Amino acid sequence: MGPNSPSREHGLAESFPLFSPGALLPCMIVTALFFLWGIPNNLNDILIRQFMKSFAITRMQGGLVQSAFYMGYFLLALPSALYMRRFGYKAGFVTGLCLFGAGTFLFWPAALIERYWCFLIALFVMASGLAFLETASNTFIAMSGPAETSERRLNFSQAFNPLGSITGSFIGTVFILSGIELSPQRLSSLQASGQYDAYLHFETLRVVQPYLILGVVAIGFACLLLATRFPKLRDDGPAEHPSVPILRLLKNRNLLFSIITQFFYVGAQVGTWSYFIQYIQDYAHQPEKTAGYFLTGTLCMFGIGRFTSAYLMKFISPPRLMAAYSFVNFILVAVAVFHPGWIGVWTIFLTSFFMSLMYPTVFALGLQGLGTNSKVGGSLIVMAIVGGAVLTPLMGVIADASKHLAVAYCVPLFGYVVIAAYSLFVSAQSEI
Repeated sequence: MGPNSPSREHGLAESFPLFSPGALLPCMIVTALFFLWGIPNNLNDILIRQFMKSFAITRMQGGLVQSAFYMGYFLLALPSALYMRRFGYKAGFVTGLCLFGAGTFLFWPAALIERYWCFLIALFVMASGLAFLETASNTFIAMSGPAETSERRLNFSQAFNPLGSITGSFIGTVFILSGIELSPQRLSSLQASGQYDAYLHFETLRVVQPYLILGVVAIGFACLLLATRFPKLRDDGPAEHPSVPILRLLKNRNLLFSIITQFFYVGAQVGTWSYFIQYIQDYAHQPEKTAGYFLTGTLCMFGIGRFTSAYLMKFISPPRLMAAYSFVNFILVAVAVFHPGWIGVWTIFLTSFFMSLMYPTVFALGLQGLGTNSKVGGSLIVMAIVGGAVLTPLMGVIADASKHLAVAYCVPLFGYVVIAAYSLFVSAQSEI
């Protein structure tokens, strides 16, 4: 049954089972992976602030953290889908976890070398592994039951991702951010006494331990998945065409629009969170530790939103709910752009609740009707994560050029216009 089905339109998906027989246990383990990769995703927001200090770089240069990270997704998403098309989901999960672990372990030599580009390489390797995990996990969960419940199922599993994000933000705030913010006088004093390099080295080393622990956990998960039996899903089996049907797939308007929408959504999400600490410091004049806790708080709103959305989709069609949430976020971000200050801080804080359903909903809607080509279609949607690599530095460029970070939030503002348009497009299609 496709997106035009009455059960989808009227939100009656609760009459269908959530999981296929034999899929519950592997889905539980895969859902735990959503939590795992949420941690490094939002440690990036902390890293931007930390690297701006430890390497004395600009906001635009700090935004390259997200560029290196999401370019890994962009370049490895399609190869990961082709790999899993041949070897299956389990091989994709294990390979992804090993690559992810390797990237985290590279943080140690990068800190010893004390070069920013070394950290960017480590982040790229990490993200290459996460491209495997993201492509495999989202598609696996979407295919692990009836198509009628795919949005609910994916929103539920994705709800554990912000729990990892909250954990990552909290770990970064407590263990990476030192709370030491040098005044111009203190900076000059350290430079005059020859202690400035030691201070930078101290700040750089603070990022290493959390990533080494993440690497150990990733390898542990790889061993667990090797011992887990995976069921045959509805996208398993020979593909409809022996060649990779990318060009033919891109003629599917729903899939193409979902890819474009995901690009702008991820750019909006990543950009919003990446500069939230700086927004608080610029307009509410709070120290970095306090701003870090605000970031953790907005991620809590994101998690609450995911669970709430998974429940509301029993009664409201996913595209209509997403359209309403897009409209609300447009208003909230507009307030933050035109009224920076504490009111802007709180409106950005609230956007996380309403953006929470967007990634999994766009992903699941984009896969509808793809059948055995779902892995490749899913990888194309994952490639759209490159929006975080493009739009986050763009926000940095706008902020540096205008001297007002609030103006840069026009980028996510436009993103919500695109998401609303896609939501209305899908809703209109379902009524045909």
